[in-house]
Amino acid sequence: LVDQSGSMANRWGGEAGKTKAEGVADAINRLVQTLVYRCAKGEYILDRYHIGVIGYGADIGLGFTGELSGGVLQPVSAIGNHPLRIEERVRRMDDGAGGLIEQVVKFPVWFEPLAAGKTPMCTALQAACDVIRGFVSQYPYCFPPIVMNITDGMATDGHPAQTAAELCNLASHDGGVLLFNLHISERGESPVLFPVDETYLPDDFARMLFRMSSLLPPPMLHQARVQEAEVAEGARGFAFNADLVSVIRFLDIGTRIDRY
Repeated sequence: LVDQSGSMANRWGGEAGKTKAEGVADAINRLVQTLVYRCAKGEYILDRYHIGVIGYGADIGLGFTGELSGGVLQPVSAIGNHPLRIEERVRRMDDGAGGLIEQVVKFPVWFEPLAAGKTPMCTALQAACDVIRGFVSQYPYCFPPIVMNITDGMATDGHPAQTAAELCNLASHDGGVLLFNLHISERGESPVLFPVDETYLPDDFARMLFRMSSLLPPPMLHQARVQEAEVAEGARGFAFNADLVSVIRFLDIGTRIDRY
């Protein structure tokens, strides 16, 4: 679930020249590419995931566009084979001698940045409920579906906690739906990642998102501790005031279901 309200056109704190909408789009495209790579076996992409996106702003955007339009959730093989386009981007790399070299890399794009309108988060969460209810009915033994809500502001269409609880009450035979919330802002302060309580959260909105967020299951808690040694037992899938690096790390941890 991706906030596409007008405020997403504002500059991302600490990210020179990049809006929040652009930064989030880049992070989502990197995540999708990573998930495709994880499922690649030789020339084939194994359908270990279904991936979907719901954007919420001036409109509610259900699913990818282009050749992937027509449904919110798509098997990862279809996604991997049908990006909107392939861009060439310049990546700076260590040259091994204390300097940097620039390398042109291929960057597939599935998701475009958009920023307009208000923040109908409740409507987006309800849309997710409808999609996942059908998915767990079709695949009752799947790993519990993971919903990631990326936002920079409060819902403008009600109080999302009740709809979030409805979403998390949906379940496969393996457990309840996992809802993770990722707040981004224009402030350059240090992000709060995977907290266990509300102590360091600055306002009611942040505390509400924290309470809406699911506990990290053991495999994800393990992955979080690999990258963030101080993540404690009882950590929730929540980040506040996240920068681009934190968003990428959060999305990666939140989609790792490796057994250990």
